[in-house]
Amino acid sequence: MDTTHQTANEQAALWNGSAGRAWVAAQSVLDEMFKPFENLIVDTMCAGSGQRVLDIGCGTGSTTLAAARRLGAKGHCVGADISAPMIAVAQTRAEREGSTASFICADAQTYAFAPASFDRIMSRFGVMFFDDSVAAFANLRRAASDGAELCCIVWRSAADNPFMTTAERAAAPLLPNLPARRPGAPGQFAFADRRHVSSILEESGWAEIDIRPLDVDCTLAEKELAGYFTRLGPVGLVLQNADERTRAQVIERVRAAFDPYVHGIEVRYTAACWMVSARAPSA
Repeated sequence: MDTTHQTANEQAALWNGSAGRAWVAAQSVLDEMFKPFENLIVDTMCAGSGQRVLDIGCGTGSTTLAAARRLGAKGHCVGADISAPMIAVAQTRAEREGSTASFICADAQTYAFAPASFDRIMSRFGVMFFDDSVAAFANLRRAASDGAELCCIVWRSAADNPFMTTAERAAAPLLPNLPARRPGAPGQFAFADRRHVSSILEESGWAEIDIRPLDVDCTLAEKELAGYFTRLGPVGLVLQNADERTRAQVIERVRAAFDPYVHGIEVRYTAACWMVSARAPSA
């Protein structure tokens, strides 16, 4: 999903509107597709007992719930997201499984977290949408205890992730109002530049910064592919208001463009990301 250059208020409107509803509708598909990242970040951040963990951009709660299961009764995981529809789903999921996880519907850039209240802060694709990333990570630094660990998985560039831009490249001739991605603007690929990410963390008060490439093989059931690209991303947003003829033309063209990734009943691609880690310096 990309929200290319919206302000904070526009981001809130989007994630509490069409984008949030689309992610809710695709929850099970996205959870399965991004499961390798969930396993990786939970394994990294939830070792040991008694940890207080904050999950930024938690969406419908899959990573938060997985972290809570791993932490057990002595630990606690809080998920935060700006999207009320997604937080509502997360809370329902937590109640259904009797999870100890809790959720906050808020913008993590400005929310008044209790100072030094978390031992670890993590995010799976949830930190690229801030209007002011330095302010956001400074706010998270205040929420972190001395020595707390930060770990975020973010996308590398659009060029490194051709699967993620297949739909818009194929649909562009049919959708003249398709929004263009702007490098560096809030959105899916906002953290593509490793030096930029490092400077954000340095300026916001984090130390021991480490940014490493992470390439993960992901899969999607072929039967879910059309639903995936017609709901999510720039194409999904524009198709919500397209006429039926245009919609049918776009679906046909985009589906064909994904053929190189389709292997029988499965869609396969490599997700090119950064594993970003840092530590809150001790006073």
